[in-house]
Amino acid sequence: MTSHPSPDHHSLTRGPASPVLLEATSQVPPAAGGDVLKSGGARPRVPRIPDRIRRGGLPYLLLLPALVLELLIHIVPMAIGIVMSFRGLTQFFIRNWGQAPWTGLHNFKVAVDFNAPIGKALLHSFYVTCGFTVLAVGLSWLIGTGVAILLQENFRGRGLLRTVFLIPYALPAYAAIITWAFMFQRDNGLVNHVLHDQLGITAKPSFWLIGDNSFYALVIVAIWKSWPFAFLMVMAALQNIPRELYEAASIDGAGMWQQIRKITLPSLRSVNQVLVLVLFLWTFNDFNTPYVLFGRSAPEAADLVSIHIYQSSFDTWNFGSGSAMSVLLLLFLLLVTAVYLIFTSRGRKSTDV
Repeated sequence: MTSHPSPDHHSLTRGPASPVLLEATSQVPPAAGGDVLKSGGARPRVPRIPDRIRRGGLPYLLLLPALVLELLIHIVPMAIGIVMSFRGLTQFFIRNWGQAPWTGLHNFKVAVDFNAPIGKALLHSFYVTCGFTVLAVGLSWLIGTGVAILLQENFRGRGLLRTVFLIPYALPAYAAIITWAFMFQRDNGLVNHVLHDQLGITAKPSFWLIGDNSFYALVIVAIWKSWPFAFLMVMAALQNIPRELYEAASIDGAGMWQQIRKITLPSLRSVNQVLVLVLFLWTFNDFNTPYVLFGRSAPEAADLVSIHIYQSSFDTWNFGSGSAMSVLLLLFLLLVTAVYLIFTSRGRKSTDV
């Protein structure tokens, strides 16, 4: 009689691969199984994914974590806010939002009724936000671009100045704004000490965190926080402008202002297009600066839309109305962004042609 090796014999002689071999051997016909064993026990080949599919799917696989986070952090809360804007969600339905009645466009009609107190207050907040955004974005861009151009020339200490100018951008926003709040104190703040006690510009110490001056205090803090970003972006873009252009313009007799107007600003057009848009969106939506500077109740002169929506939602517990205001703000920002991109893209194409 011929003796066949037992399964224990395979496990001892072939190590960890033997169970797979035994399973594969048990699934093939007896005749074929004999051939497999004679050929050395090769494993069944796993079908390979075509290279075209692997290369095409890899970008989507790498983007998947960012896509999931975007859904959880932005898209899902935004969708919930849109649904809330169509409901009469008040303090009576906090425990169960699903029981809040559908009100259709009622919240939107209340928000845009500018003859009623709610609509009138929202319109005033919109005007304040527009003025704040124009001043903060315009001055941040102007200061950042001017300082970046001036620091293009080589001189001793240029690296130190660049580092110092970027400090406001590196500081935590809350710590910096709280420091500004202490500096704007009427009795013992640094601002009044310099303007009133040292320079004598004002007749008496001013209130900066209440009244009309609160708007200027808000603009100052926003500019101080934003201009280093403009400086950083423009400084990086200036490195790509060939120095030969300035040398040729200098030989032709062009002055510094002509070089800036004819060479620097046209070369910065694409960077400025993105920079101004980002500054506009950040500033118009700014919530941290007024909230930390003034607390939950911002003065009327510094009542930005973001803080106004927060107060409308949490002071009156009417989250449906606050959500409708947020949706209107979102639509306004999308409209302005689309118009801005269309306008600037057409201008750039005509320049390229």
